[in-house]
Amino acid sequence: MAIESLNPTTGELIQAYDAMTDDHVATIVEQSHRTFLEWRRTEFAVRAIAMYKAAKILRERAAEYGTLMAQEMGKPAKDGKAEAEKCAWVCEFYADNAKGFLTPEVVETEASKSFVTFQPLGVILAVMPWNFPFWQVFRFAAPALMAGNAGILKHASNVPGCALAIEDVFRDAGFPEHLFRTLLIGGGKVGAVIEHPRVRAVTLTGSTPAGKAVASKAGDMIKKTVLELGGNDPYIVLEDADLEAAASACATSRMINAGQSCIAAKRFIVVESVREDFERLFVERMKAHTMGDPMDPTTTLGPMARHDLRDELHDQVKQCIDKGATCLLGGEIPEGKGAFYPATVLTGVIKDMPAYDDELFGPVAAIISVSDEREAIEVANDSIFGLGAAVFTRNVEKGQRIAAEELEAGCCFVNSFVKSDPRLPFGGVRESGYGRELSHYGMKEFVNIKTVFVK
Repeated sequence: MAIESLNPTTGELIQAYDAMTDDHVATIVEQSHRTFLEWRRTEFAVRAIAMYKAAKILRERAAEYGTLMAQEMGKPAKDGKAEAEKCAWVCEFYADNAKGFLTPEVVETEASKSFVTFQPLGVILAVMPWNFPFWQVFRFAAPALMAGNAGILKHASNVPGCALAIEDVFRDAGFPEHLFRTLLIGGGKVGAVIEHPRVRAVTLTGSTPAGKAVASKAGDMIKKTVLELGGNDPYIVLEDADLEAAASACATSRMINAGQSCIAAKRFIVVESVREDFERLFVERMKAHTMGDPMDPTTTLGPMARHDLRDELHDQVKQCIDKGATCLLGGEIPEGKGAFYPATVLTGVIKDMPAYDDELFGPVAAIISVSDEREAIEVANDSIFGLGAAVFTRNVEKGQRIAAEELEAGCCFVNSFVKSDPRLPFGGVRESGYGRELSHYGMKEFVNIKTVFVK
């Protein structure tokens, strides 16, 4: 079996890789475990030296990695370069803070001494997606390795070059050879890796069905999981919002990575009194995106990652229109090569349309009209998902209350679009998953939080 890397802009084969045999995979897991047994005993300062070097390498090779991402999954090369640089930030963040995050916590009891210590678990399996092929991996790997764990990566099958490049970053940075390894295997082999007794926990970023399958297998084996799954993120635009600023932020969020992001804005819930003005401003900003070759520095909308994903998205758009939605922009597959889909805006979206109920993973925006703030909150929460959400209002105190107390999501922003940041925890609720990545919360997901009581 071969794992093929195809260019979504041209459809051409970039490279084919031989899939690893079961024996090869088992050998890698054992090597990673043996390396972990030594690595766990290193000082934080030793780990940090290698992590700082990884950050340096990421910055030095950022343009190279941007090109690689453009070739394998269609992200504009300049955006891929920025993604690699963000990975350098997360490496430096955990190199700076790991020791403080995992410092033992003294607890006063009747003991002569009692405290909580944080010990690494062992080999952590990461099952990662193609949409942010570097960032998704580094935001797991940086805290996991700094905590003393080992990592093995099963990346999406359409970005094997990115997966191998990430392994090279850690090796070239001076981490032990087998501390972080890539597995070139198909999705059907993941269950067997989870079953391996040396694998102690699993983290997955991907679709909700994939999360359910991994969680079920890991549950059978009593192994810890962290899941960051899909989203249908609502952005509420209230009648007192700055519509110019809201339209700009909403369009930016919807079009990040050609709309192929779990935390991209997807449902725009707009109070009816300002809907027409918002639509006009929003369509202008969506229309401004330039679709084309991701290697062209003027391109802001590259192809989608695969043709089948593009065709599935178009089917969802057609279903919405058939059920009564109006297409204000886009909505047609362009002629020519490549998995391209234009910036698309649907309005008149209501319940039981795919754009209301499901995750549209591409550059398609759904505008939903509501009568007031209360209905806006109800519609925002009317979803199986709960990853990100935002509210736009000039009344910052009201926006903060809605974000903190009313919206049922893991990441809620006021007058800004949702984004991940190493300093803040990231994750969702409901079918968007559980557990947290980033910040000290994410670092503590894959450690043994151990009580020590000394009489």
